[in-house]
Amino acid sequence: MTTDSTATGFGTQEVRRARYAIAAVFTVHGAVTGSFATRVPWIQDHAGVSAGQLGIALAFPAIGASLAMPLAGTVSHRFGARTALRGLLALWTLALILPALAPNLVTLCAALFVYGASAGMSDVAMNALGVEVENRLDKSIMSGLHGMWSVGALIGSAAGTVAAHMEADARLHHMIVALVLTALGLIACQRVLDLHSEPDQEPPPRFALPPKSALIIGAVGFCAVFAEGASLDWSAVYLRDVLDSSAGLAAASTTAFALTMAIARIAGDRIVDRFGAVRTVRTGGVLATVGGVMVVTAPNAAMAMSGFGLLGLGIAVVVPLAFAAAGRSGPNPSQAIAGVATITYTSGLIAPSAIGSLAEATSLVVSFGVVSVLAFGLVLGAGVLRAGDRKAVTAASDAGTASRAVAEPRP
Repeated sequence: MTTDSTATGFGTQEVRRARYAIAAVFTVHGAVTGSFATRVPWIQDHAGVSAGQLGIALAFPAIGASLAMPLAGTVSHRFGARTALRGLLALWTLALILPALAPNLVTLCAALFVYGASAGMSDVAMNALGVEVENRLDKSIMSGLHGMWSVGALIGSAAGTVAAHMEADARLHHMIVALVLTALGLIACQRVLDLHSEPDQEPPPRFALPPKSALIIGAVGFCAVFAEGASLDWSAVYLRDVLDSSAGLAAASTTAFALTMAIARIAGDRIVDRFGAVRTVRTGGVLATVGGVMVVTAPNAAMAMSGFGLLGLGIAVVVPLAFAAAGRSGPNPSQAIAGVATITYTSGLIAPSAIGSLAEATSLVVSFGVVSVLAFGLVLGAGVLRAGDRKAVTAASDAGTASRAVAEPRP
């Protein structure tokens, strides 16, 4: 992430406007994902691919994102944070057009690779800027920003559901959405912080292994995203196959889980500011673990849906806090954020297939037993997010100031 050469160069009002601007950027980013997800069946039919081939193609967004994320720091270093985000976000919104144009498996994989690469780079850039705004405001905002991403995804998926119900051509649908979101994104980017590298600052390497701190923080994010991916993709199947619920009730469980996460993220900043990142994640891990146990022991749909709700509530703020911790964990925030993002993207990629494979070998109940164990990992690993805990950082800074005041001789 680039740094402002004059740390006091932004006024309070400018930073506050930047907060709302970056929230709008997160919403736009999420709306692209929601718009794409609802039209995957249309894209599959248009490309003429089987379910197995579609599964292969859907791995390419994560591959593209993982390979491209380290480049975000280089782009920001060269062009400045605002210009970099403007270009990367526009690339992401316009990439929405590509998958619906693909006529076969090869072109679909290529389109999804570009789609994922642009998603990953813009993701790193906007999270790095979000951390910068949070630092300047001196209060937690990352959970709320990710909540706005979820709101954007819900808006995009709602519009996509309407388009699919009308049997609209996804090529036209995605072209219109892409142009609208590109315009909204460019407007939002005008107000984000315009940070630039110091003249003598070395550019970050184009490709580098994530720092050790990012790997440790990313492990906590991995547990949360695995539980999220498993619940989103398999909660409806769990209710239908394990508890013999109706299709409507099973689908409602997924919607309820997504809404719980969105609401918890929007409200999460106040909780983090009051209790700190470590205590919040540790408590969330307890709630998620209890939710997982409720799911695997549920005798009926009501208890299982309550369990999925607790899972969503417990893991909601983990990823935003992981990004915040990564952004404060070392001298190169963008590299650390890219490392955490790569790990979480990988978790989201393997979670659905891992749950399915384990369920085939054993049962879905056993699969969600594993999810419960990973949720408990949040309780054990919450301490690594201390770098993102502003309460702890502030307390340590105050203690250090007091110590120096005692040690230094008075004039």
